[in-house]
Amino acid sequence: MIELILLTLVVLCLFALESRDLLTGTIVLSVVSLLSALLLYLLHAPDVAITEAAVGAGVSTVIFVWAIKATDRKDAT
Repeated sequence: MIELILLTLVVLCLFALESRDLLTGTIVLSVVSLLSALLLYLLHAPDVAITEAAVGAGVSTVIFVWAIKATDRKDAT
């Protein structure tokens, strides 16, 4: 189970790096943060997992999406 989560994390991180759209990259990084929280929970660190889920997937994602929406987005070519 842990190996599958780690492999998924690597694939999603590479997808976020290669994504041309900022919003897509931000959403993928939010999923990475949620998977990291799940991995931390499976490794018996529930307090760190809760913090990662709240800050990494919650607050950071909201701030990034807010900043992206506040700027002019142009189509990536």
